[in-house]
Amino acid sequence: MGVPTLEQMQRQQAAANLNAYSAELIDDDRLEEWPELFEAQCCYRVISAENYSRGLSLAAMFCDSRGMLADRIVSLRKANIFPAHNYRHILGPTRVVSESHDVITAQTNYTVLMTRNDGQTTIYNSGKYLDEIVLTGSTPRFRSKIAIFDTHLIDTMMARPI
Repeated sequence: MGVPTLEQMQRQQAAANLNAYSAELIDDDRLEEWPELFEAQCCYRVISAENYSRGLSLAAMFCDSRGMLADRIVSLRKANIFPAHNYRHILGPTRVVSESHDVITAQTNYTVLMTRNDGQTTIYNSGKYLDEIVLTGSTPRFRSKIAIFDTHLIDTMMARPI
């Protein structure tokens, strides 16, 4: 593998920063800002590891454009009823899996903790992100973000992005 080049380290850092900012927006309930981290034509999926490994398309959450992500947030704010809770992401190191021109594919392990109003904190979801990140323009953006979760049981309605 060898020593990474400065350019490779910069791409890895860009991917890690984008994931950290994504988690921050979700955790801080700044969800209206979150779709701006994506290309206009994008894909966001939250899918079980079992379905992903079998090539099955059934996902717990699926959006195929930035507009659909924004609609999901509007729905969450206005239509969904669920108990109030807070999320906290714990992210592992980001690893660049592949690079092609100005697009990188990166993998980041994650754990999402959920704290309910009674103060009880539990592991809500854990797994890995597989991201395609476009590095053109002034800001890196997700072309595709797939949260592949290992958790076999989703405790409450999955209303927020992971």
